[in-house]
Amino acid sequence: MNKILVVDDEQSMRDFLTIMLKKEGYDTVSVEDGQQACQAIDDDIYDLVITDIKMPGVNGLDVLKHVKQVAPETYVLVITAFSSTEDAVAAMKQGALDYITKPFDIEKIKLVIRNAMERKQLSDEHDYYKRQYDHQFDVKHIVGNSQAIRQIFDMIKRVSSSKSTVLVTGESGTGKELIAQAIHQNSPRREKPFVAVSCGAIPETLLESELFGYMKGAFTGAVSNKIGLFELADQGTLFLDEIGELPLMIQVKLLRVLQERQFKRVGGTKDISVDVRVIAATNRDLRKMVEENTFRGDLFYRLNVIPIHLPSLRERKEDIPILAQHFLEKYNREIGKRFTHIAEDAMAKLLGYQWPGNIRELENVIERAVALESEPIIKVASLPENIRGATEFVAAPIPADIPSEGIDLEQVVGDIEKDLLVKALEKTGWVKKQAAKLLNLSFRSFRYRLDKFSIDTDEENETETE
Repeated sequence: MNKILVVDDEQSMRDFLTIMLKKEGYDTVSVEDGQQACQAIDDDIYDLVITDIKMPGVNGLDVLKHVKQVAPETYVLVITAFSSTEDAVAAMKQGALDYITKPFDIEKIKLVIRNAMERKQLSDEHDYYKRQYDHQFDVKHIVGNSQAIRQIFDMIKRVSSSKSTVLVTGESGTGKELIAQAIHQNSPRREKPFVAVSCGAIPETLLESELFGYMKGAFTGAVSNKIGLFELADQGTLFLDEIGELPLMIQVKLLRVLQERQFKRVGGTKDISVDVRVIAATNRDLRKMVEENTFRGDLFYRLNVIPIHLPSLRERKEDIPILAQHFLEKYNREIGKRFTHIAEDAMAKLLGYQWPGNIRELENVIERAVALESEPIIKVASLPENIRGATEFVAAPIPADIPSEGIDLEQVVGDIEKDLLVKALEKTGWVKKQAAKLLNLSFRSFRYRLDKFSIDTDEENETETE
């Protein structure tokens, strides 16, 4: 229930407003002068203060000033005579939300107060979610205590105040977007937009218009002008996930934006200037792509100003117990369970598993266990079969030692990669989209790897399945 303070030296006016507001469902308190009003504001929290301006001693403008000093989140409506609009103007300049003139139109008063309460509710909700967002992406709340993750924390703090482009690399599921959000939230741009786009999720034919916008008539279906994601992110941060999936044609246009901070909408002739910090992320080896001429070298060096590499979960296994407990508490709250801990032998299984899906896979495993387990403890039986039955994830033989004549590293890694691709296809009945999902790859990236290793698939069957 919204709480309203009524301030007026006329008892009839106080009674009128109090009765009307209580009938409308508001918790209402009334006082007869400005001094009592200031004391009431010091002693309690109000959503709205309705005060007459003309009062002896401490007048309505004094009350307004006190509210702004003591409770700036409280809205103020002032009451003034119809002939004293200059008082209303003065009050608005000092921060009053609105004013009410005498004599009153009851329905108009109700509408003004209702609008004020709705605005206050929206403001409170915005402040709440803003606090939640700030809390969620504070560096202190990124989970982990390993040396590797502490170095990431330090890097975030150091680069956040910069305008330089950041390239976040790491396997799928390591939390690249979370790092990008933390950089934004700890930067001077935190009050401005954070716009995220997955370059691999948007069809190539639409990607340019999504990034840069378009003008009416630029192509069939362009019935009006539309701003792109770069304009939406102006003064803020644009997060380009899966940057390795960006087509070469779009790479050229992105390079121009990064160099000149200008671009043209599709079908447009006017240069549009933006102030956007770009954070890019990829799970691919961009250096190798540059060598293979599938990614522009000049764009890579423009993106790789500040590189941040996220280690895989198997490279920071000491963080698994902390992360598992974090997710356990999270899904306790969300699902309404009261799990106390993870059994020691179950934790041993979590520590022994290689986590190809990284943190995302671990979170899914804990969520599943919390949802399905009836006892307040996660046991080995609570875990998926692939984690219960194996403690190693080895896709192909790895040399136990490096022989004196050396090895062909690219050949060894390539054999492992090819073997995993085939295993994923076999596991999913050679349905490429499902196999790509199993390996946490975009479909475009998966197709690229199939071509790279000349792995033949049943195209007819794939077309029907897709």
